[in-house]
Amino acid sequence: MFGRQIALPSRASSEPKEGYERRLGHILAAACGVIARLGYERASMRAVAKATGVSLAGLYHYFDSKEKMLFLIQFRTFSALHQNLLEKLHGVVDAEEQLRVMIRAHLGYFAANMDALKVCSHELDTLSGPAYEQTKNIRKEYYALIRSIVERLLDAHSPGASLNRHVLTMSLFGTLNWLYRWYDPVGGPSVATVSNQIASQFLHGIYHLAGSADETATDSHGSPHDAPQGIVRTP
Repeated sequence: MFGRQIALPSRASSEPKEGYERRLGHILAAACGVIARLGYERASMRAVAKATGVSLAGLYHYFDSKEKMLFLIQFRTFSALHQNLLEKLHGVVDAEEQLRVMIRAHLGYFAANMDALKVCSHELDTLSGPAYEQTKNIRKEYYALIRSIVERLLDAHSPGASLNRHVLTMSLFGTLNWLYRWYDPVGGPSVATVSNQIASQFLHGIYHLAGSADETATDSHGSPHDAPQGIVRTP
């Protein structure tokens, strides 16, 4: 696919799979918190070990490097987003409802994993080589899925509108991925309230723009391959 792939950490043959996955998830969640707070460069493996309650030697049982740990955080996050959305879209045929499902799923996932959103946004270009290529691949799959929803939405309600669909898709990502800067999932409005308002604002905006299509760019069908190297990007 992209040359040499990064191997996922393997468990000892005597270690139950459920216990291994639970410990790995606990370590990655704690690592996310450390990296979100300190930044990748300042977040040492020793600091992560302290936050997890795992010895430094024990930490290296799961990751042979800090980059491998960051790779797993990003790869598992984007994979979970993609798979979760595919499952939630099953049986949903209306384009507007697909958009609302997408926004609710994206926001809901990151409301429960705010550190992951911050780390994936800030450290998107930190990985290199095969690790970067593997995460880029899953990001592109997620982008293509969201882009397809935007395409169906415009084709159903504003066929022929000269709106750049890549710009529309990325503007939606920009709105959703800046949430960690202001949204408080504990003390703020509910995920349902916020997602419904964002969806309504987005729908109102594109329908208004479609009605003024002559004033917009004429390139309405930018290729999905024009997508930037990352999907979770913020201004």
